[in-house]
Amino acid sequence: MNDQVESLQQQILELKKKLNEARQSAADEPVNDYTLKNTDGSDVTLSSLFGERSDLLVVHNMGKGCSYCTLWADGFVGLNEHLNDRAAFVLCSYDEPATVKEFAESRGWPFRCVSNAGSEFASNMGFVKDDKPWPGVSAFHKNDDGSIVRTGRSFFGPGDDFCATWSFLDLLKGGPGEWQPKFSY
Repeated sequence: MNDQVESLQQQILELKKKLNEARQSAADEPVNDYTLKNTDGSDVTLSSLFGERSDLLVVHNMGKGCSYCTLWADGFVGLNEHLNDRAAFVLCSYDEPATVKEFAESRGWPFRCVSNAGSEFASNMGFVKDDKPWPGVSAFHKNDDGSIVRTGRSFFGPGDDFCATWSFLDLLKGGPGEWQPKFSY
């Protein structure tokens, strides 16, 4: 590895530390207790998604039609137990509940999935831009009084820290090139 690559990697690690410090010192954002839909179509509140936990990670997924969101969600399969050991973990899709259920089952996703179809949740959380959904993740905390705050958020996209595939492909000659994720290979 040449000195420039090693130096840049070190700078990125230092910037990530600063980013984490900034996230931890940022003010919490109060959040309403939104009503979403379980995959059977029944109502489920954001507060109930915490289960017995005080922290919740919600993946904002664009739905069945997005091969990129599918790539990210497939990657969470192996992380599911690890994440659930620390916080509740839920994938929230823009698709209707029945579509979410069918697609999650076809992919073998072991984590809880819900739908935000018909809800302002994704839009109010900043994951709708120009009337189009955007993928990402929100971190929430439920206070002792039951109020909910968002403690962090991040968008998903090629090269982010939430999908290891891109980091592996970046190591190849020419990087990812024209490669794009597919629903099946």
